[in-house]
Order: sequence, then structure tokens, then C-alpha cells
Amino acid sequence: MLFNSFEFLLFFPIVTIIYFLLPYKLRWFHLLVASCIFYMAFVPVYILILFATIVIDYAAGILIENAEGHKRRLWLIMSLVTNVGILVFFKYANFLSTNINALLHISDMSARIPLLKILLPIGLSFHTFQAMSYTIEVYRGNQKAERHFGIYALYVMFYPQLVAGPIERPQNLLHQFHTPHPFSYDDFVIGMRRVLWGLFKKCVIADRLGIIVDNIYNHPQQQSATALILGTVFFAFQIFCDFSGYSDIALGVARVMGFHLMVNFNKPYNAKSISEFWRKWHISLSTWLSDYVYTPLSVRFRDYGMKAVIVAAIVTFLISGFWHGAAWKYMVWGLLHGIAISYEIATRKFRKKLFKKIPEQAGRLISLFLTFSYVCFTYIFFRANSLRDALAVIKKLPSVFSEIGQAIRHRGVLTGQLLSGIPTMSLLVCIGYLLLLELAHRYEGRGSLMEMVGTKPRAVRWGIYFGMAFTIYLFGIFNSRQFIYFQF
Repeated sequence: MLFNSFEFLLFFPIVTIIYFLLPYKLRWFHLLVASCIFYMAFVPVYILILFATIVIDYAAGILIENAEGHKRRLWLIMSLVTNVGILVFFKYANFLSTNINALLHISDMSARIPLLKILLPIGLSFHTFQAMSYTIEVYRGNQKAERHFGIYALYVMFYPQLVAGPIERPQNLLHQFHTPHPFSYDDFVIGMRRVLWGLFKKCVIADRLGIIVDNIYNHPQQQSATALILGTVFFAFQIFCDFSGYSDIALGVARVMGFHLMVNFNKPYNAKSISEFWRKWHISLSTWLSDYVYTPLSVRFRDYGMKAVIVAAIVTFLISGFWHGAAWKYMVWGLLHGIAISYEIATRKFRKKLFKKIPEQAGRLISLFLTFSYVCFTYIFFRANSLRDALAVIKKLPSVFSEIGQAIRHRGVLTGQLLSGIPTMSLLVCIGYLLLLELAHRYEGRGSLMEMVGTKPRAVRWGIYFGMAFTIYLFGIFNSRQFIYFQF
């Protein structure tokens, strides 16, 4: 079930009203049933996979807590192997088979591994990582094993963040299911404001940008370098508005019922370095990888000094790339970010001395531009339909200078050719929305935008609410386009 669908427009208020009408002791069961219905709206049979992992990890948590010595580690490993095994089977089996078949073909061997006819369960990577964080935290002694099977199942399946996060830690979410949440008008208003903002970003900005991005990236060989750069920049804002929009809706829906989920984005394109970008982008995943991959690796091999840190960073981002998708283009995307982080770690002192010689404002602008440009460059691999298409896009990029030169010499006559196939009005509308988004972020620099709206007089507040709702209805795109991160 999509947040931007008519089905959810009915599902959300019905589930919420029943939730507050029920006695506290029955609410967990109601939310669990609602979460099952929400998930089964995609592919019903895959609820069995989710249920199997829930049973395994629930039992593993108790066994880990009750065990001593090496048995604790054994139960943890069994839980992690099971989770990773299910993820690998559904997400990477055909990828591995395809690459092995390619090697066999190169070796002139007739043997072939048949491809499996299976669909990737929606949000498998997200709830797998959330389940793994539970058993790891129980093993580390940071979380008591949950004895209530229904509450643990709800922790994994809580419908607002089930299919695309944020990836919650048990310390933040589990205890909230044991706490009564009486109806709060403040929570309702704050939550609905966030839902509106998320729908605006998704339906009005992201999906409209997506039309232009798809038009450019589905036929990159036929596009000019100018169009490819425009499509890449537009994709940067498309994926931000799409994913952060989903996160805003998830946080808002949960907040209406009194639950607090972690913030997943914090103006990432205002970052002055790649490491800062990852502290602001998909925060639940980046902190998960930092706590469970990067930090353990760098600590375990700390005797190797800087080399251990750099290797840990590259390995972490390779895993991040592979987590995002079963394709080599995602591996390259992750590797590029790992290299950038490693560069920043290795040159931290040198860059600090260099920027002391540059005026502070100029240094900030240079850092912002270089960081955003590099992030956009890596997005070429993320968005391209294949690694071959990504390389074709990069090959074309240097010609942008000659294209701009010709356009200047011909007094802009060639502009229509450079952006052929892109309606001028659609382009101007998208640019207008991006300016509006940037203004919102600028205004938010003085505090939370949603909280600031809440401080305005009632007439102004409700005018803003109705204005946003009307804009979403009038200019939003409502079709079968899923949230981008659902595929992960």
C-alpha cells in the first residue's frame, strides 16, 4: 500500500480512529493486524517470509540473553546468517547466477545456472537490518530480549516504517509499544503537518521531476551533455524529495498515534563534505553501518592505523552499495563514496590548513559546490539503467563546454536542441518548485519549519494547511509510481 494512494487515504484514518477507541491492552494487536494488511497489499504471500524471520529473531533474542560464553555468539551468528541468507536469496541470487553464467560463457563452458522466478519482497533490506539490530543490541547488552512475541513482531512490522524505514533501533522503538499513548491534539497536528509536507515533496516535486529524469535517462545516448547534467541534478532532488517525503509521512503517521521515530534527513545538500553528507542523508542507514560495520572493523584492526580506517570506510560503503541493489552500478556508487570518505580522512589536516588561507564564506561555498557536484556525479551510477549507460553518460559530460560555447555564439538558438524533448513549461515549473524547496530549507535554518508554522496565528496556520493540501491535489501526480526506496 502506497502512502500516496487512495487506499491509504482510507486506511490511515480508519486504523488511527480504531487505535484510539480500543483499550490500551488491545492496541498492539490492532496495529499488528493493520501492519499485516498494509504489507499484504503488495504481495500477500511474502508475509510468510517476514513471519519466519520474526520467529527466528524473537527466539534468538531470548536464547542470546539466557546463554553464556561462546553460546551467546553462536546464537547471534545463527540469527545473522539466517537474516542475511534470506536477503541474499531473494535479492542477490539471480545477480550471482547471471554473473556466474557470464563467466562460464567467457570460458566457453555450456553449463548454466537457471534464474529463479521470484520477486523481491517490498522493503526486505529495511526490515532485515532492523531485525538484525535487535539481536546485535541484545548480544551487546544494550537491550533486554523482548518476551512479548506480539510486541516484537510489531517492532519489525510497524506499518509507518515497515517498507522504507527509518531503520529503528530497539532502544528507541520497542519500549514505545509498552507505553500508553492517549490522544494528543498536539501530536495530531504536528503529525499531520509532517504528512502534508511529505506528500508535497513526493507528489508535487519528486514525481514531477521524475518525468523529466526518466525521459533523459531512459535514452542517454540520444541526449546532449547539458540535458544529462540537468537530468542528474534533477534526480538528486527527485530522490531526496521522494525518500525524505516518505520519511516525513512515516514520522507524521506515527506521531499522530503518539510514536516518535528517528529523523532520517537533515538538509543533506547543505553538507560541506561527503562525510557530513552521510551524517545528514539516510541517517538511520548510515548510523547502522557505522555502528555495526565501520566502527567494529576500524577498532578490530586499529593496530594498522590509518590503513584500517580507510579500508573500513571502503568496505562499509561497498556494503552500502550492495545493500541498495543487486547490480554493479550500485557497487561503483558505493565505492566512489568510500573513496571520497577515505580521501577526507587521509587529508583532513592538509585541507584544514588550506581552507584557513581562504575567506570563510568563499571556503564554505567551494565546499558546498564540490560536495554537491561529487554527490551528483555518483548519482549517475545510481540512476542509470545499467553500468554501460552510466559510462555512456560520463563519456558525454566533457562536451558540455562546447555545447554552451555554441549556444553563446548563436545567441541561445541551440538551447532548444540541447534540451530537446523537455517541455519548457515543465522545466520552469520544476525549477520553481526547487526554488521553493530551497527557500523552505533556508527558512528552516532558523528552526524546524513545521514548528514555525505551528507558531503562526490560527488563520495563517490553517491557510497554509489548506493551501498545501490544495496544491497537492491540484498539482500532485497520483499514479502507480512507487517510492524509489521501495525497491531496496
